[in-house]
Amino acid sequence: MRVAVTGAGGRLGTSLVKQLTDAAAVSEVLAWDLPVHNLDDPLSARRLVTLHRPDVVIHAAAWTDVDGCARDPELAMRRNGTAVGEMAQACADAGAAIVVVSTNEVFDGRRIDGLPYGPTDRPNPGNPYGAAKLAGETAARAAYGATGDGFAAAATAGVVLVGDAPAILPLPAVPALAIVRTAWLCGLPGLDFPQKIVAAAEKARGAGQTLSLVSDEVGCPTYAPDLAGAIVALIVDWGRPGGRNLGGIHHIINTGRASRAEWAREILRLAGIDIVTNEVPLSTWPRPSNPPAWGVLEATPLPGGLLRSWQEAAAEYMKLLARKMEAGR
Repeated sequence: MRVAVTGAGGRLGTSLVKQLTDAAAVSEVLAWDLPVHNLDDPLSARRLVTLHRPDVVIHAAAWTDVDGCARDPELAMRRNGTAVGEMAQACADAGAAIVVVSTNEVFDGRRIDGLPYGPTDRPNPGNPYGAAKLAGETAARAAYGATGDGFAAAATAGVVLVGDAPAILPLPAVPALAIVRTAWLCGLPGLDFPQKIVAAAEKARGAGQTLSLVSDEVGCPTYAPDLAGAIVALIVDWGRPGGRNLGGIHHIINTGRASRAEWAREILRLAGIDIVTNEVPLSTWPRPSNPPAWGVLEATPLPGGLLRSWQEAAAEYMKLLARKMEAGR
């Protein structure tokens, strides 16, 4: 298969390109990023798909500055909504499959029953970032005619939708659409939550202060290389004879859940930073955006089983960060 990755230089895109390059079933990896692929250019997607004719596009490109999206909802909708529809329509017209990467923030986070959000739960974004990402999902579904309620469960039911009708079809003879939602993504490159917590803790410790951690925002910390590996496995399994259907909504996260405070304390433990912490509500730091207080997703089945726990992933990642810091000294 020839697989293209948008946002190839980003946190997820970097891991996708690396793991796709190592996958025997992938003959060529097309790394699309600025300036070749531009979310602000309405013609960018069709131009690339028409020129390179990939079998699958993994659309990981997005404007992920959640507060920035709140300040400029129109630009957020352009980049995270309209641009997704343009890429999906170009792929559908070319007979290619697409994996659209989305977010837990399509849900408002007001759930109080303690249950995770599943693929069949009705989205209800609570901020402009989530609204734009949901618009992207909707536009992609429209491009593939997957507008019925059954699409959300298609991945677990092992069917693909033709219009609104579920049917078992020989794949990959028909185009497929997969929507992959994830949460609290961390990893290199870029400055992520673990790095910010380490920096904040060192600053507070140096000043003789305690470190305040948010206790009432709960989600699923997810390590970018693990998410990338799961997406690659889905594509590889779809491409082999008798493989499972790629289509539907997949929730892919490292298993387990944590509050921001619990995640931060584990990061500090792994980093060997001893500091007094205190828990505070999310409202302590007013933001332009309103992140979901309950952002927990229900993990969906994967070819290789569920991902490892977020604690195991954090342990690996913190070792990588330690090596990086040591090399930079």
